[in-house]
Amino acid sequence: VLASFPRTENEVKRHLAEYYAMISHLDHQLGRVIKTVEERGELDNTIFIFAGDNGLALGQHGLFGKQNCYDHSVRVPLIFAGPGIPRDEKSDAFVYLFDIFATICELVDIDTPKTAEGISLVSAMHDKSISVRDTLYFAYCEMHRAVKTKRFKLIEYVIDNKHVRSQLFDMDNDPWELKDLSSKPDYADTVSSLREQMIDFSHEWNDRDSEVGQSFWSGYEKST
Repeated sequence: VLASFPRTENEVKRHLAEYYAMISHLDHQLGRVIKTVEERGELDNTIFIFAGDNGLALGQHGLFGKQNCYDHSVRVPLIFAGPGIPRDEKSDAFVYLFDIFATICELVDIDTPKTAEGISLVSAMHDKSISVRDTLYFAYCEMHRAVKTKRFKLIEYVIDNKHVRSQLFDMDNDPWELKDLSSKPDYADTVSSLREQMIDFSHEWNDRDSEVGQSFWSGYEKST
């Protein structure tokens, strides 16, 4: 049963409690896996990789699901541990989950197949200055497309084959994405530049070849 709208405080708290309970359960099960590997004497010979699906909004922006391009839903956990991997280090590099395969290949010293997508993250693990990418591209069905640089994120919305809204966020000063700057004259050049990058990504990623991609881009370009 879907929650009522607008969301109530009690409903949000209930979902948060259930979410954190699942996280605690998952932590416990991961501990069992690690303990078993250790008991078999293979801990120092094992690479652990933990990643997650897109996150639930859990009340943020008035949303509960993950059908959006806000950071609380498009950012996912990605943790590497094991031989050849620095301990207790964090990176701000821009990565996708499909980078995992190329990363594993380098960590275990085998050639990455030419057909594999993604970039190995081993260098970024050892050097925090390596950003891997300058921009990320996001999409949800035929309704949302977004690009994110190190400072800004632009989200575009298409509903019923018509562009209905843009949002621009300064991620340095507004990490919770609450202040839309897209209509501010001072940011017009930023919006224009990010739109050009988004269009470039749509071609690079063959986004227009799918039915949902065609639906978004046909509605977007005839309305902007």
